[in-house]
Amino acid sequence: ANVKRRHQPMIRANIFKKPLDSTILNKLDDFICTFLDPSPLRRSIDPEHSMSGYFAPAEELPPTACIEVAVKGGGGPLPSCLDGAYIRNGPNPQFVVAEGRRQPYHLFDGDGMLHMIRISGGKATTFCSRFVKTHKHTVERENGSPFVPSPFSSFNGIATSLSRCMLTAARVLTGQFDPLNKGLGTANTSVALLPGGGGGANLFALSECDLPYEIKVTEEGDIVTLGRHDFHSSSSSSSNNNNNNNNNNKNNNPLLFLNMTAHPKVDEKTGETFAYRCNTTRPFLTMFRIDPDGRKQKDVHVHSLKENTIIHDFSVTENFCVFVDTQIVVNPLSVLRGRPPVGVDRAKVPRLGVIWKYAEDDSRMWWTEAPGLNMFHSVNAWEEDGGATIVMVVTNALQVEELFESIGLAQLRLEKITIDVKAQTLQRQPLSTKLLEFGVINPAYAAKKNRYVYAAMIGPKGIDGIVKLDLSLTHKDGHVDCVVASHLYRPGCCGGEPFFVPKEPNNPSADEDDGYLVTFVTDENNGESKFVVMDAKSVTLDIIAAVKLPCRIPSGFHGLFITEGDLNKV
Repeated sequence: ANVKRRHQPMIRANIFKKPLDSTILNKLDDFICTFLDPSPLRRSIDPEHSMSGYFAPAEELPPTACIEVAVKGGGGPLPSCLDGAYIRNGPNPQFVVAEGRRQPYHLFDGDGMLHMIRISGGKATTFCSRFVKTHKHTVERENGSPFVPSPFSSFNGIATSLSRCMLTAARVLTGQFDPLNKGLGTANTSVALLPGGGGGANLFALSECDLPYEIKVTEEGDIVTLGRHDFHSSSSSSSNNNNNNNNNNKNNNPLLFLNMTAHPKVDEKTGETFAYRCNTTRPFLTMFRIDPDGRKQKDVHVHSLKENTIIHDFSVTENFCVFVDTQIVVNPLSVLRGRPPVGVDRAKVPRLGVIWKYAEDDSRMWWTEAPGLNMFHSVNAWEEDGGATIVMVVTNALQVEELFESIGLAQLRLEKITIDVKAQTLQRQPLSTKLLEFGVINPAYAAKKNRYVYAAMIGPKGIDGIVKLDLSLTHKDGHVDCVVASHLYRPGCCGGEPFFVPKEPNNPSADEDDGYLVTFVTDENNGESKFVVMDAKSVTLDIIAAVKLPCRIPSGFHGLFITEGDLNKV
């Protein structure tokens, strides 16, 4: 049977005694949903659609044993290089909307849930699913229902928008939640392992609208949330359990350090982490470094970004950071006109900006127009010709206005961009005619010239396969498509972002594609989910091993394989 949204009344926690003002505000929220939200809701925020199928939410699961599945009559042990943990992040609402209720919900609204499989000695030991215990998750659990507003689903008409703004202000004034000091993010986008000093590391769940949340993997194979982390930028050494003071006193920054990209980049040579944040007021973009000891350094404000733009990802090379000023813009005043604050400006011409990654300010940053370039993810970037040329591989949304409505309609394609740093010009080359997203490489080639890219194929309902692209194939040689291998899942199955794990990570002479692709795949026909391992060298990306998970998991976003050695550093 198809996996559908669980039709049950919205969960109302009664283990907490709610004060009268909370009860009244909840009643007002119910009134807005029932009488002010439009009917019908548009498809992308209608829970009948956004909480069904591959994205139907799952429950938390403590560490539970897994079952290995024989593939092609084999089975055998899992590859020895898979010794550690694979963790994938994604949106998963902790409350399910009752059938017939018009509670708007967008996929991006979901609370962050981490799904982790532990592997040791060639065997999968345990699997668990845990919410990231964000401030949003905590206060909504105490309230018994969701109430933190979303830029994607909460503002649907003037009456609805103004009512929700006033209701949110009332919740803040009554102390129900504290977005300024404790954030309002979901931590539902990615997982990152960043240097933490003394040879150690910190593990994070991230979303771009908040600070990262530090997490830890226990010896029992569970995941615990340690709290928001500000990289020692405030007067306290780090935040914990939502008691963070984000004053950033040490850097004397005029802007509070309230959020950070979900896609920071680590320079393996120096141990530094490069990151940025988008701001709702000028300057709209701020970049910064985190030193090898895990301490945030001075802000570098990019004043040449003219408006509040959603920059979801960026590229970092040996010497440069590259940003794309897309057509996706944020205008908080749109709420007063009854429209979502996030929208698309079709009249805007996107720009690509290049800045030295150790710049003290943006005075020498340059921009060039890049019509039609709405970069969503950066796969890799490197320098050629002694730094005179930058090469980027990115995901571009050709129909960007559909990006928040349906990923299939957004026409996501992979592109290779070649930048002449001296002439400040660029050339673009499409890499495939297929709809592709979540491109990854062998992590050892980050910021270095690489040959192979692995990406998820976008089908009508979700990710229906994986492809391998060879970047050495060019249009000059008569190639119109760089795809050299592919694997389609069975009908009714949906996968996710692949992650490349090298077979011999300590062998410098190993082939770039000598390794495995790992991901989760869910079969909508029977509600089963598996952890699958593919041979990255195979022309059909053969699945060589699979592990049946003890529960069904929904589709998600970004994941990370962490070796046992790196887990011991956390």
